[in-house]
Amino acid sequence: MNKLFIPENAPYSETQRAWLGGFFAGMHSHMIHSAGSIRQTGARTLHILYGTQTGNAESLALDAAGRAKSHGLLPVVKGMDEVEIGDLPKMTHLLVITSTYGEGAMPDNAEMLWQAASSDGAPRLDGVSYSVLALGDTSYDLFCQAGIDWDRRLEELGAKRIFDRTDCDVDFETPAENWLGEVIPLMADGAATVAVLETETETPPGKSAYNRKNPFPARMTINRIVTALDSSKETRHYEISIAGSGLSYEAGDALCVVPANCPELVADILKALNCTGDEEEPVNGELLKLSEALRSHFEIKLPGKEFVEEIAKRAGDQSLNAMLLAADKDKLADYLWGRDILDLLLQFPNAEFSAAEFLHMLKPLQHRAYSISSSSKKYPDSVHLTVASVRYDAHGRHHKGVCSTYLADLVKPETDVGVFFSHNSSFRVPGDDSLPMIMVGPGTGIAPFRAFLQERECRRASGKNWLFFGDRNAATDYIYREEIEAMQANGLLTRLDLAFSRDQAEKIYVQDRMLENGAELYNWLEQGAYFFVCGDAYRMAKDVDQALHEVIRKHGGKSLLEAADYVNQLKKDKRYVRDVY
Repeated sequence: MNKLFIPENAPYSETQRAWLGGFFAGMHSHMIHSAGSIRQTGARTLHILYGTQTGNAESLALDAAGRAKSHGLLPVVKGMDEVEIGDLPKMTHLLVITSTYGEGAMPDNAEMLWQAASSDGAPRLDGVSYSVLALGDTSYDLFCQAGIDWDRRLEELGAKRIFDRTDCDVDFETPAENWLGEVIPLMADGAATVAVLETETETPPGKSAYNRKNPFPARMTINRIVTALDSSKETRHYEISIAGSGLSYEAGDALCVVPANCPELVADILKALNCTGDEEEPVNGELLKLSEALRSHFEIKLPGKEFVEEIAKRAGDQSLNAMLLAADKDKLADYLWGRDILDLLLQFPNAEFSAAEFLHMLKPLQHRAYSISSSSKKYPDSVHLTVASVRYDAHGRHHKGVCSTYLADLVKPETDVGVFFSHNSSFRVPGDDSLPMIMVGPGTGIAPFRAFLQERECRRASGKNWLFFGDRNAATDYIYREEIEAMQANGLLTRLDLAFSRDQAEKIYVQDRMLENGAELYNWLEQGAYFFVCGDAYRMAKDVDQALHEVIRKHGGKSLLEAADYVNQLKKDKRYVRDVY
């Protein structure tokens, strides 16, 4: 969801990660021969570079590698943060698979390579044949902008586009599969030497059958509020059983939950459409009642661009049409702030839609991904989540988030909850148990760090652990307080710095605590510490990044440029990793 549509008093933008699935940015480059061994050398090398914020692009890059092998190619898969600009001219056959982060930005692991590629000093790529697969979300104005930028820049540098760029919305599987089916044979065409593969079993014995296309029907065993009753927020702790699923996870992964829409919202939309809900419409090849389609198959909260344009057209509203015609993004964003589809239907009752027309304007209902707040070493048969329930009043109505309140209000002990895992291959506890960890996670951003600390406890890791945590008020919002204080008492948590912003006249945030303790923080980095951030991407993560640069500049005695280089090296070494949304 576009953050612009979440009011300031919403606990956090849960749907910022609504479309996420697959794997997080990769830990190392992959020379793909896990499904077989290559007996004949000299095969054509196909380089597959991915830019990812959530892991979908990495997952597709690995799919592309598997397809490439079947065509006699030797695929090499790398994250963009593992490539230097001078390597590109050597990649004569190149696939770029990239997501777009937020409003048109490059994902974290693509930033440095893009800066080098877009500079005046970038090398010529006249001998490179390429194609781009772009992942995005049409809820954003700059749809697939990162992929568009790479496609344009590669051409400007002299590379030859061997197949047109494919732009994918949140339902990326089918267009991505079509792209692979077209581009891989083109990359293999004319290859002088074919690799001979000794194929092994595609699916390892015992692998779970449950995944994105076939979620596991899990049961919730625990649902409790962890904020105080008089808190301005409602944050809940959930425990979901995966016993018998064959599924497994690691600390740092995300659990994807397939929600159902609020029945009251469905009823209100049906009323606004002057429909009974018994109308039957074709959905995925079968006739469904409209009420069931809205409940389980379509996104009915966020008004997409197409819907806003159509309702403005049908209503004939001069003000809304003028904003759309002028392409005044700021004014339109202010207008849409906090509004959902029902708000627009109620505001413009003369904009009438048939059931079929309305469904045509909606996107498929997507899973939501939540950072896991438990370690499987401690809880092998269950997954813990820490979720802020999105509830707010705006435009004369009470509004609720889709999945957060599905979990809070609608899931009962007997309810099957469809779940699967999204594996964060780079957001991991350091492999070296002796290395320090610095974790910055205010609010529900604490979730993966609760898991990290449990993981280190189970591994009996000797490395030091430092947590920066905070929220609005200590008395009401200090979630997991007893656990955290117990970790302090037993020495697992070496340092704890708290920032409760509204407990004093001057607001104090986690980045302020970083600056206050900058000398020690820099000392930990010099000792090889990993620096992790989880939480809001648009404010907190940016402020934390600025604070990190300032700590390194001030306490490392560096210039601004040298501090930036230091941070970039942390990223290259995968010691500065973010799970932000």
